[in-house]
Amino acid sequence: MVLHLAHHIAPAFAVRLACVLTGWLFMAAAVAQQINAGPYVPSPQSVVADMLRMTGIGPNDFVIDLGSGDGRIVRTAAKVYGARGFGVEIQDDLVRSSNEAAKSEGLADRVKFIKQDLFKTDISQATVLTMYLLPNTVNMLSEKLQAELKPGTRILSHDYGLSGWAAEETKVFDLEDKIRISGVTTTVIYLYIVPAKVGGLWTMKVAPAVSKQPVSFELKQQVQKIGGVAKVGGREVPIEDAKLVGEKISFKLPVERNRPMVFTGTVNGKTIQGTVEASGAHSPWSATLSGK
Repeated sequence: MVLHLAHHIAPAFAVRLACVLTGWLFMAAAVAQQINAGPYVPSPQSVVADMLRMTGIGPNDFVIDLGSGDGRIVRTAAKVYGARGFGVEIQDDLVRSSNEAAKSEGLADRVKFIKQDLFKTDISQATVLTMYLLPNTVNMLSEKLQAELKPGTRILSHDYGLSGWAAEETKVFDLEDKIRISGVTTTVIYLYIVPAKVGGLWTMKVAPAVSKQPVSFELKQQVQKIGGVAKVGGREVPIEDAKLVGEKISFKLPVERNRPMVFTGTVNGKTIQGTVEASGAHSPWSATLSGK
């Protein structure tokens, strides 16, 4: 994992022309600059294993490192934790040396390194994704991460957080190695869990003992943050304490005073299945996404 420092290379005449160029030309120039990732600064080796340990990484995981530099993140994941994966890097010499290191360490059957624009890389195979990128690049990746990564995928971001995302865990390290990188010893690692997509109108099935009236609920979602309202019969009930971690969802419906119904479940595409606790009893429940 490396910190890529983007270059600002537009000359003065390009700045003046930008005022009159059409929108598509401006966008094309912006994309071209994103691809130029610039020089790399490696994550200190002393923090790499600690970073990966935060994800609970194991031999069944597939790690993708965006901006892989000398390949130390992916190689450590394979060597220490038995994982597989690949690194994405734009510099030829770093890709070449990373693959050579993997071969010499006997890891070439489990890891590889490719030269590619990280914005165009298929990341859907990842169960763990790591990155050490400048904050604007991190946030430009936000939609891609939500669109391509499976719910439950763990994301590690070094020093710069994802705007609008709630970190499951944040760790701060003091490392002397960081002084030459940022001028300070502080290193921050953010751990995120990719959430399931739950926004929309859900139709619920519950046992008659829980509710004899039809139940539906509508959820609004902003990354991991969710909330909304339910309808029990013809009555609207606010959803309380809603939480979404990967594909795991929980919330309360205060149908009766001091006796809320507590729902927990697992999201699987357009369905949810789980258990509801009501008046001390536990019953199964399910829901189907019926609209947006």
